[in-house]
Amino acid sequence: MSAHPLALRLDEAQRLNPAFAALIGPTPKPDLSLAEWLETLGSDDLDRLKFSRVELEAHLRALVMQADSLRAPVVGVGSLRILGGRDKNGRAEQLDLELHPGAIVSVVGPTGSGKSRLLGDIECLAQGDTPSGRRILIDGEIPEPARRWAASGKLVAQLSQNMNFVVDLTVGDFVEMHAECRAIDDPEQAASQVIACANELAGEKFSATTSLTQLSGGQSRALMIADVALLSSSPIVLIDEIENAGINRRQALDLLVASDKIVLMSTHDPILALYAQRRIVIAAGAVAEVIETTAAERAHLATLERYDRLMSELREQLRHGARLDALPSFGI
Repeated sequence: MSAHPLALRLDEAQRLNPAFAALIGPTPKPDLSLAEWLETLGSDDLDRLKFSRVELEAHLRALVMQADSLRAPVVGVGSLRILGGRDKNGRAEQLDLELHPGAIVSVVGPTGSGKSRLLGDIECLAQGDTPSGRRILIDGEIPEPARRWAASGKLVAQLSQNMNFVVDLTVGDFVEMHAECRAIDDPEQAASQVIACANELAGEKFSATTSLTQLSGGQSRALMIADVALLSSSPIVLIDEIENAGINRRQALDLLVASDKIVLMSTHDPILALYAQRRIVIAAGAVAEVIETTAAERAHLATLERYDRLMSELREQLRHGARLDALPSFGI
């Protein structure tokens, strides 16, 4: 990209940042630079865009900077360190936990215990400025303010329980737009890979032509997990109760770990809790214990997953009108 931001061609600008396409609209001269296009605008054009010439130039520069930040990869994270704050009663939290790429950590505890607060502290890279008083270090250092509050190229990606889209785009257009913003060489191929991956996770298939607003909660979550794993540069991923997403949970985690990300997930699911290398136990707003998953606990996973498959089969049978005259053998 040119050192002068407004030397960028219109067609290249529209490809790098979708906001340019909305601002510029169709143009018969895509080879004009942004600076040249700006000079062609008269007072009527500026009134229509609701900018003064000075304001529009500043806005164009900001959009170019935004595109640059999306193209630039996030610097890798070697470690994430969580330092304790205080519980809901103000007592000190005894916590000093360091995590590295490839780690899967579950966060468990009763509803209302503070699991989401811990994820929220990590998402904003808290520095004693949240209700918990926790501090988050990246590679042993306090993160720079620019890294904490970056609008794009964030260190942390969070997948919440509710992933509802309101933008009126097809799945293919949406993922291609993200791939273009990441300067992927073949956005269409990248989008195809993300959608294929999402369909492996989702219980119900969807296509590139499906509208985002028509996706179910499980399909939306599957799409965003695939997108985060294959396109997002965020090295830390937070997931809130993946068991409620109606997707292949184990496969989703395997996908994220293969991307060498640090994954923390709040969960009530014993299978997910034991699949993690460690689980953080939350009580009264603080970390009460950090438990290493033992070999004996992992040995129980195969049995728990068999029970889970049987329950999934029962759910599917009932959804399709079957009658439950007898229970299958759970081997108990």
